[in-house]
Amino acid sequence: MTLFEQQILDLIQDAFPLVERPYKVLAEMLNELAANGDGSNNAVEKCASSVSEQDVFEIVEHLRSSGVIRRIGGVYDSKKLGFISRLCAGKVPASLLDFSAEPHEQTAMEKFAAAVNEIPAITHNYIRSHEYNVWFTVIAENEAAIQAIVDKLCAITDLRDVHVMSATRKFKINTVMKGGARDNSEGRKMRPTQMGMADAAERHSDNRRLEESSEFRKSVDALSVSDRIRIHTACEDIPHSLAPFADWGVSCDELREDLASKRMRRFGAILRHQNAGFAFNAMVCFGVPPENVVAAGSLLSLNPHISHCYERPSFEGFPYNVYAMMHANSAEQLDQFIADCVKSLSALQSTPVNYVVLRSVQELKKTSFKFFA
Repeated sequence: MTLFEQQILDLIQDAFPLVERPYKVLAEMLNELAANGDGSNNAVEKCASSVSEQDVFEIVEHLRSSGVIRRIGGVYDSKKLGFISRLCAGKVPASLLDFSAEPHEQTAMEKFAAAVNEIPAITHNYIRSHEYNVWFTVIAENEAAIQAIVDKLCAITDLRDVHVMSATRKFKINTVMKGGARDNSEGRKMRPTQMGMADAAERHSDNRRLEESSEFRKSVDALSVSDRIRIHTACEDIPHSLAPFADWGVSCDELREDLASKRMRRFGAILRHQNAGFAFNAMVCFGVPPENVVAAGSLLSLNPHISHCYERPSFEGFPYNVYAMMHANSAEQLDQFIADCVKSLSALQSTPVNYVVLRSVQELKKTSFKFFA
């Protein structure tokens, strides 16, 4: 990926212009940055010459067709639309023939992956390096619907010993990954767009009270048919044109209102992290004493290499309650990031830090949930 392509990615991940001609606005922004940049800022490098609307469009199209950009669209807050999300951990028998090109009968893992691909409510599905080797995310309107999906998977596949976990606290979510293709580590940044400050626990408590209030339920129920159609459309990928919103039939003003009301967390490019320079990642789970959870989560949330950080309930055989997703562009770098986090957390307690590293062995599914289908 070229430096200029990376500059465009840095702009469009969380600030894709919600205007009739977004690529024209992006060209103007890039030309202004080029005119004012002096090379001292890693995020703003001076371009050799001015760029046009068509130039930017073609570069973005290349990044989409090459697989760096998964989609360009809205990222909505499921709870504010009346949905809940749960992380599920389970066990599926693994085989050396899993996803092999050699002729073989479908393995248990392959049957599980195929079944998950048929369920739109499951958005993410990973094989991880642990006894609990499958981890997937389910979004639905209530706990009963999520449990029904898990029960169905257990009935039609070899999935066993499933644990369905809520996020009891959210310390950092919905990040934007920047500078992944650069060689200098200072250029690799993940900027939190929602949470990550020391008052995350208080904000979570406020959100929980809001979600349980009658006013919140009224706001969800008050979504009009046109609201639901717009939100469903905005969960797709924008059309491949210079005027994508007109072709979509979606009002930019209404999308901006979704942002202002915080129904939508951001509108922009969602990346395939592996293709964007972050090929190595792991879910690192820490066993933190209850009295240290807020301090530990807040500390981890400030780490630029961590994209998501949650408190979740521990369960038998898995005594960990703080989860952090870490990203790097080499195995060695990932190991160093993990070691740095362990060292930081050790300062919070007198006993050794209890943690486990679940490396991402294989991504089986990663999609965006389409609300109001």
